[in-house]
Amino acid sequence: MVVPFGQPHFGDEEIEAVTAVLRSGWVGMGPQTLQFETELEAWLDVPRVVTVSSCTGALFLALLSHGIGPGDEVICPSLTWCSTANAALYLGATPVFCDVDRASFCVTPETILARVTHRTKAVIVVHYGGLAVDVATLRRALPPHIVLIEDAAHALGARTPDGARVGASGNLVCFSFYANKNISTGEGGAIALADPDAANHLASLRQHALTTNAWRRYSHPESSVGQMKLHELGFKLNYTDLQAAIGRVQLRRQAEFAAHRLAIARFYLDELAKKGGFKCQTGLGGLDHAHHLFVTVLPDSALRRKSRDDIMRRVRNRGIGLSVHYVPLHRMPLYHTGVCLPVTEELADRIVTLPIGAAMTMDDARQSLDALFDEIA
Repeated sequence: MVVPFGQPHFGDEEIEAVTAVLRSGWVGMGPQTLQFETELEAWLDVPRVVTVSSCTGALFLALLSHGIGPGDEVICPSLTWCSTANAALYLGATPVFCDVDRASFCVTPETILARVTHRTKAVIVVHYGGLAVDVATLRRALPPHIVLIEDAAHALGARTPDGARVGASGNLVCFSFYANKNISTGEGGAIALADPDAANHLASLRQHALTTNAWRRYSHPESSVGQMKLHELGFKLNYTDLQAAIGRVQLRRQAEFAAHRLAIARFYLDELAKKGGFKCQTGLGGLDHAHHLFVTVLPDSALRRKSRDDIMRRVRNRGIGLSVHYVPLHRMPLYHTGVCLPVTEELADRIVTLPIGAAMTMDDARQSLDALFDEIA
């Protein structure tokens, strides 16, 4: 039996939504995209959402819009996907890696402040696995000139300690709709924010920074004649109506997806507790964790007999999509860093990520655990 690590959960409604867009004759960014943004704004309870082509693009535009560039440092955790750090490199800035907390696997004010220098211009917080970081406390701890950006690729649906959804902080909050995310449109991302002027600027930057877009020119030809102007360098990072049509259906199904992920997470937690020796991320099984990932630290007893990578190979050879999130970025040759991050390094060779997702069955979850338990025996 094959259990993929992450698989989107699409049904007839998503297929029908895409078919309707194809039949409409307009597949680029247009009315479906604008409606999806409006629905996300209401769902997140935020003033504005700007969709883009990926969460990587969202992080890039978030830093760009704050003037981050050469000579600036951007602090982020090393325990993250490369997009978090690469967004700084694209602009000529320097990613500076910080450690994480042993229980939450997330950054804390202390781990970030330990890396602040006079060159620090921004911090990118990662809501790792779907656990919301307390960004309000972090904001109070940071010097006011440092920009706070949230990488919420894992965290759609998570809630912060004050009960608000991740995205409603007033920071620039970047989401992902990649294939394995909590709602998926295949690819795509979005930026949630409070400032309407900043949102309008981001909406322009995603389409070459033109003063009018293709849908406006198509739908209002009489008002767009001679209106296209270009005042700054923009980029091709827009979303499409094909994706948005899927996203609108997926957003309506989010509560269903979240409940199923929660059930799988609680099943895993119960079974791992019975087995003993496993350590799991704080917040797993709670109502406010998005449960994008289920990450656990393998028992000492298992790691004395086999390496984590050997265990992974054996489980994956049985058709189970066991994974690792992540190989720490500060160990990657690209970043040329010799920093020591003791907690990240301690976790790095011990963590595994069990399959979790709305398309899985509980039998898939049982098969995944059985394979893992067999290989650590």
